[in-house]
Amino acid sequence: MNRGKRPKIKLTITDRRGKKGCHRGHKVGDVFDYDTERGEICPMAMHCAFPYIDILRYGGSLPGQEEGTAEFCCSDADVIMVFKAEIEK
Repeated sequence: MNRGKRPKIKLTITDRRGKKGCHRGHKVGDVFDYDTERGEICPMAMHCAFPYIDILRYGGSLPGQEEGTAEFCCSDADVIMVFKAEIEK
Protein backbone atom coordinates (compact mmCIF):
# COMPACT_ATOMS: atom_id res chain seq x y z
CA MET A 1 0.00 0.00 0.00
CA ASN A 2 1.19 3.51 -0.79
CA ARG A 3 1.81 5.10 2.61
CA GLY A 4 1.44 8.66 1.32
CA LYS A 5 -2.09 8.30 -0.01
CA ARG A 6 -5.13 6.47 1.28
CA PRO A 7 -6.64 3.99 -1.19
CA LYS A 8 -9.97 4.77 -2.80
CA ILE A 9 -12.93 2.78 -1.45
CA LYS A 10 -15.96 1.71 -3.47
CA LEU A 11 -19.20 0.77 -1.67
CA THR A 12 -21.68 -1.50 -3.46
CA ILE A 13 -25.08 -2.60 -2.18
CA THR A 14 -25.11 -6.35 -2.77
CA ASP A 15 -28.27 -7.59 -1.03
CA ARG A 16 -31.34 -6.62 0.99
CA ARG A 17 -32.48 -8.94 3.76
CA GLY A 18 -35.07 -6.87 5.58
CA LYS A 19 -38.81 -6.85 5.03
CA LYS A 20 -39.07 -3.22 3.91
CA GLY A 21 -37.41 -1.07 1.28
CA CYS A 22 -34.65 1.34 2.18
CA HIS A 23 -35.95 4.59 3.68
CA ARG A 24 -33.23 6.48 1.79
CA GLY A 25 -34.18 4.83 -1.53
CA HIS A 26 -31.04 2.70 -1.91
CA LYS A 27 -31.34 -0.44 -4.03
CA VAL A 28 -29.26 -3.54 -4.66
CA GLY A 29 -26.67 -2.65 -7.29
CA ASP A 30 -26.15 0.96 -6.17
CA VAL A 31 -22.45 1.90 -6.15
CA PHE A 32 -20.81 4.81 -4.32
CA ASP A 33 -17.34 6.30 -4.24
CA TYR A 34 -16.70 6.70 -0.52
CA ASP A 35 -14.63 9.88 -0.88
CA THR A 36 -16.86 11.82 -3.27
CA GLU A 37 -20.37 10.41 -2.68
CA ARG A 38 -20.55 9.53 1.01
CA GLY A 39 -23.08 12.32 1.57
CA GLU A 40 -25.51 10.38 -0.62
CA ILE A 41 -25.33 7.28 1.57
CA CYS A 42 -27.81 6.76 4.40
CA PRO A 43 -26.32 7.95 7.72
CA MET A 44 -27.28 4.65 9.40
CA ALA A 45 -25.25 2.75 6.80
CA MET A 46 -22.33 5.17 7.09
CA HIS A 47 -22.28 4.68 10.86
CA CYS A 48 -21.78 0.95 10.25
CA ALA A 49 -19.38 1.42 7.32
CA PHE A 50 -16.81 3.64 8.98
CA PRO A 51 -14.93 0.98 11.04
CA TYR A 52 -14.68 -1.34 8.03
CA ILE A 53 -13.42 1.43 5.76
CA ASP A 54 -10.80 2.38 8.34
CA ILE A 55 -9.65 -1.25 8.58
CA LEU A 56 -9.26 -1.48 4.80
CA ARG A 57 -7.63 1.93 4.38
CA TYR A 58 -4.95 1.27 6.95
CA GLY A 59 -3.93 -2.16 5.70
CA GLY A 60 -6.06 -4.42 7.86
CA SER A 61 -8.20 -7.35 6.82
CA LEU A 62 -11.24 -9.12 8.19
CA PRO A 63 -11.34 -12.85 9.01
CA GLY A 64 -13.19 -14.84 6.36
CA GLN A 65 -13.37 -11.92 3.93
CA GLU A 66 -11.55 -11.56 0.64
CA GLU A 67 -8.38 -9.42 0.81
CA GLY A 68 -9.21 -5.73 0.33
CA THR A 69 -12.94 -6.20 0.97
CA ALA A 70 -15.40 -5.99 3.84
CA GLU A 71 -19.10 -6.87 3.84
CA PHE A 72 -21.42 -5.33 6.41
CA CYS A 73 -25.08 -4.45 6.91
CA CYS A 74 -26.78 -1.20 7.78
CA SER A 75 -28.25 -1.02 11.26
CA ASP A 76 -31.92 -0.69 10.26
CA ALA A 77 -33.57 -4.01 11.20
CA ASP A 78 -36.55 -3.33 8.90
CA VAL A 79 -34.33 -2.84 5.86
CA ILE A 80 -30.97 -4.64 6.37
CA MET A 81 -29.11 -3.47 3.27
CA VAL A 82 -25.87 -5.40 2.71
CA PHE A 83 -22.87 -3.39 1.55
CA LYS A 84 -19.50 -4.47 0.20
CA ALA A 85 -16.59 -2.10 0.70
CA GLU A 86 -13.58 -2.71 -1.49
CA ILE A 87 -10.29 -1.04 -2.20
CA GLU A 88 -10.16 0.22 -5.78
CA LYS A 89 -6.95 -0.79 -7.47
